[in-house]
Amino acid sequence: MEKETKAYMERYRMTSCGDGILAGLSGGADSVCLVYLLKRLSGGLGTELRAVHVNHGLRGAEADRDEAFSRSFCEALEIPFQAERIDAAAEAAAGGCSVEEAGRLARYRILEREAASWERELGRPVHIATAHHADDNVETILFHLFRGSGLKGLGGIAPVRGRVIRPLLWAKREQIAAYLNREGLSWVEDSSNREPVFARNRLRLEILPLIREAVNERAGEHILQAGAWIREADDYFTEQAVSWAEEHAPDGRVSGRLFDAEPEILKGYLARELLRRAGCPLRDVTARHVKAFLDLAKAGTGKQICLPYGFLAENEYGIICIRRQSEAGKSGPDSGRAGEDPPEKKDFRFRVFPCENAADFPKKQYTKWFDYDKIKQALCVRNRRPGDYFVLPDGGRKTLKSYLIDEKIPRGEREKLLLLADGSHVLWIVGRRISAAYRVTEETKTILQAEYLKGAEPPEGAV
Repeated sequence: MEKETKAYMERYRMTSCGDGILAGLSGGADSVCLVYLLKRLSGGLGTELRAVHVNHGLRGAEADRDEAFSRSFCEALEIPFQAERIDAAAEAAAGGCSVEEAGRLARYRILEREAASWERELGRPVHIATAHHADDNVETILFHLFRGSGLKGLGGIAPVRGRVIRPLLWAKREQIAAYLNREGLSWVEDSSNREPVFARNRLRLEILPLIREAVNERAGEHILQAGAWIREADDYFTEQAVSWAEEHAPDGRVSGRLFDAEPEILKGYLARELLRRAGCPLRDVTARHVKAFLDLAKAGTGKQICLPYGFLAENEYGIICIRRQSEAGKSGPDSGRAGEDPPEKKDFRFRVFPCENAADFPKKQYTKWFDYDKIKQALCVRNRRPGDYFVLPDGGRKTLKSYLIDEKIPRGEREKLLLLADGSHVLWIVGRRISAAYRVTEETKTILQAEYLKGAEPPEGAV
């Protein structure tokens, strides 16, 4: 176990002599094995080791037990230890995500903060070690496959991502348990890992055992091999996109005709690379944004799309240009209000989740629910533009201009209205009404929840 782990770390150049390793320790079998191995290997690797435990505040006495166990474990091995408590349920409510996701984000946030602090003190790189193993990777690949991920997601968990390293990614769960038993090490069990309400648990406890029994007992190995091949393909296309952009778009502007002539499988990589070079963070760039970007290459001049973090892409006489909206020209029908910055996405909170009951959604002025699968382009939070429209309950169209006139909304207020738009189709005139085309119905499978954080809910009974 120690030999294979050391060889795996060296193969992926996870650390260098003198580096620090900050390990996440939950007290479970996987993280106990990770910390114990890293302690045993620290002399040969020339690394320093510390451990961090995050108490999510969800399981009462059981969570306190895990924290106490982790502290005692590190004290016995003379490993510097730190514990931090969070309220994962409150963070999930504030972030509009699941408790499981909120806990994961909080763990990485805390680990990144502590690693950065130690790095300044040490004067050497500090790596974050997590206890992901081969079975976790199998579950991740399947999870992304079922959710409709691209090649990057289907490639599974990377051995190294930034400062995060996964020294146990080569090992199976059964190998870890056998090693702990041979070494006489104990660990604690998280009871939530046995609850089938979580999608990951159902994959591990129900779906994968059935696949191994009914299809192929070595299915896990084959899934990992497929993930490795997919990750190699993803790396290759990423490198191709970088080379292409350096040759054909050194200034960030690219010919739509030249872009459209490339193979379909490469276009998505090219789009993301061009956005990255323009300074647009990719973490919120979705498949919808990429598709809208690809369609832009075939569109006429003047057509543009809104992107995350206030960026937009525009077709200017066959040349695709990417810029911040505040840098866009101050004239023309799609340029927004002259001299003013665009509305901020940070004023909104979005959440996507499966629809279980279409009748569950109340009427609120500043929180609305939409049929996510009906959205055709990349959503944009913006002010009004010529050509904007929405759909009435009877299926007819009404232009935004006509609506504003009929509602006798003063001209000064019209320019300040915030819109959630799908191209020229307005989903939501914030604080007023939504387009009937995106209403949640009995056929809706996926919900988009949009909340305007600066809004105040109206008195009870108001629509």
